[in-house]
Amino acid sequence: MIRNYFKIAFRNLQRNRVFATINVLGLALGITCAILIFKMVNYHLSFDTFHSKSDRIYRIVTEFRGEDGGGHSPGVPSSLPKAFRNDYTFAEKVARVITFDNQLISIPSEKEIKKFQEERGVAFAESELFDMLDFPLEKGDKKTALAEPNSAIITAQLAQKYFGDENPLDKTIRLDNRIDLKITGVLKNLPENTDRRQEIYISNSTLETYAKWLAAEDNWSGVYSETHCFVLLKKGTQAAQVEKAFPEFSKKYHGEDADTYWYHLQPIVDMHFNPDYNGYVEKRNLWALSLIGLFLIITACVNFVNLATAQALNRSKEVGVRKVLGGHPRQLFWQFLSETAVITGFSIIAAYFLSQLAMPFLNDWFDTNLKINLLQDTPLLAFLSILLVTVVFLAGSYPGLVIAGFRPALALKSKITQQHVGGFSLRRVLVIGQFAISQALIIGTIVIASQMQFSKKTDLGFNKDAVVMLPLPQNDLAKTSTLRSKLSQVPGVESVSFCFQAPAANSNNSTDVRFDNRAEDEPFSINTKAADADYLSTFDLKLIAGRNIIQSDTIREYLVNEAFVKRLGLTNPEDVINKNLRVWGNDALIVGVVKDFYTYSFRANIAPTCIMSSYDNYMNIGVKINTSNVKNILAALEKNWSETYPEFVYDHQFLDERIAEFYALDDIMLKLIQSFALIAILIGCLGLYGLVSFMAVQKTKEIGVRKVLGASVSDILWLFGKEFSRLIVVAFVIAAPVAWYVMNGWLQEFEFRINLGASIFMAAIAGTFVVAAVTVGYQSLKSATTNPVDSLKSE
Repeated sequence: MIRNYFKIAFRNLQRNRVFATINVLGLALGITCAILIFKMVNYHLSFDTFHSKSDRIYRIVTEFRGEDGGGHSPGVPSSLPKAFRNDYTFAEKVARVITFDNQLISIPSEKEIKKFQEERGVAFAESELFDMLDFPLEKGDKKTALAEPNSAIITAQLAQKYFGDENPLDKTIRLDNRIDLKITGVLKNLPENTDRRQEIYISNSTLETYAKWLAAEDNWSGVYSETHCFVLLKKGTQAAQVEKAFPEFSKKYHGEDADTYWYHLQPIVDMHFNPDYNGYVEKRNLWALSLIGLFLIITACVNFVNLATAQALNRSKEVGVRKVLGGHPRQLFWQFLSETAVITGFSIIAAYFLSQLAMPFLNDWFDTNLKINLLQDTPLLAFLSILLVTVVFLAGSYPGLVIAGFRPALALKSKITQQHVGGFSLRRVLVIGQFAISQALIIGTIVIASQMQFSKKTDLGFNKDAVVMLPLPQNDLAKTSTLRSKLSQVPGVESVSFCFQAPAANSNNSTDVRFDNRAEDEPFSINTKAADADYLSTFDLKLIAGRNIIQSDTIREYLVNEAFVKRLGLTNPEDVINKNLRVWGNDALIVGVVKDFYTYSFRANIAPTCIMSSYDNYMNIGVKINTSNVKNILAALEKNWSETYPEFVYDHQFLDERIAEFYALDDIMLKLIQSFALIAILIGCLGLYGLVSFMAVQKTKEIGVRKVLGASVSDILWLFGKEFSRLIVVAFVIAAPVAWYVMNGWLQEFEFRINLGASIFMAAIAGTFVVAAVTVGYQSLKSATTNPVDSLKSE
């Protein structure tokens, strides 16, 4: 019987190839999106869940509370791990790990020194870390690998990169041209789904040589965000017990500042998602993507229902004959479900290949390495199996029930009307749902694109164009002076500034500040920008009071911004000129006030900021260039830099590219939403085609009568147009408030944002009208120009 169902199903689909093709295409597009979203969501939800003890592994994080609102950091004071280990028995293991990104690694040899700039950097770690995390060693003993100073373990991938097929054990690598490290172990390559991406781990005892300020035994005065403390709680110990102990712990080590430092336990599986502690993606974004995938599947099923019920009238005689010959409604129902199963099966096959084609683009956007292999991916196989059954019953049940319910006498006489196949009511509801989803996605696309455009076009308070950022690997005064001179003499170079970072950067230093010799520090922190006297001219910062700092290698004078003046409660910038300021324990006079500039992305307010000369803290070189001869200028910059620092790896980046990195994930989300909106529109167009086809069949005689009575082509077109206009307007009434609520919530993440004006919503509904007009135009025009004689004589 089942075999017979599928045989007849194939025959029916061959007779109605257009119907079958449209349904396969619509379902394939929806299922393709579902596959891609499933892979992406499943991938992100799997982060760091592979650790066998993940339910007991936590990271201690810091929350700062103060009058200026406070903040969060995934790091802790470098002395905290040892104190926690000594003071409490909550944990089975405690490990400190301190990371430094973008480090130079060289391989000393007699012939040639190989140099590698490792963006993921290095991590100084206590060996207990590998008792918690499931990062097994291929070579070496984890108990002794990091026991000695100047020892390191690397991944198998780096071992191959550095030493080829040679045994890496006991080989030497050099960190930052300063410290030689002996390889004492080789880690298996790290899995893709972990947030600990460092591939070089160095013994904790080596830290004092590299960064003595972090290795200090009693360092509680600040938090370096890459100083992490992992704990493995003992079995039976609850996180809430540890949380209760933290206030007293903070009082013991922070004294009067205890109310500022609040510590919390963060589960390791939460590290990937929590935005407060630099999580990559919020879970709510994953659920939003999942919801979009569900909506796209629903819209594809809606198309199927619309087209199937439109075709039902053409199959009325077939159903009548089957019933007269003894066919049972239940058999007819399962016959139609088998047709649905065949269409869905073809759609899944097509979607599988479409997702294979689309996955490289998704990997490129998200910098992932996801693959689609049905035979080796059990979760995906289970997902598609469930999807197949769900779509078959979701899309096939209603049309199957309608067809199975035809009365044979009416069917054989061709008396089946739209009332017998459910009328327009259900189809209207379904198409309204399609329009609402499409319009919501269109509105979301417009809002995100507008905010991204706002971020790119808004005046940042400084010049981000035509500025090249070069690394400063060493603070050697003789070398920097020589390099400054060489760079300034390059034709096309307009200005050169040595600084810590550009005006807006992901890396910022904040500290306590005391103004005008007051008895106490101000109730807010200040963002510090170490920079020379050419900083203002290089980045086009505007002075609004006082003068620029004089050229110096040490802190002698300060510049502050307008935000600092406002936080002091002052209105006139001149009121702070020649007043004393204490920053980092250094007292000096404020000599100028600069116009506010954005210190972070648009997600954060402009911070109170000071600029001062501090040679020891320079890490970058900003070079303002004339863009008329960029290629030659960049070549000259590289030549002069490499001659000055031959032992380091040259790199450069335009400042506008660095600024764009603030919104990299937003740009990816925009691409995704644009893609899904386009697919929703395509699926919606197929749905419109189904409905207009149904209307054309039902109104054949009505159109003929109207034309005989003098109706014009435009009158007939409006007969179709007014129906869809109503549906679009009703859908917009549903979609607009939902889209406003969702996108307004997203915009709240930005301190500086666009307004959700009426123009955005008008553009969405106008675009929907255009798409609908193009979609229904052909079928409507065809019906409007049909000879009325043919329409009236048809039975």
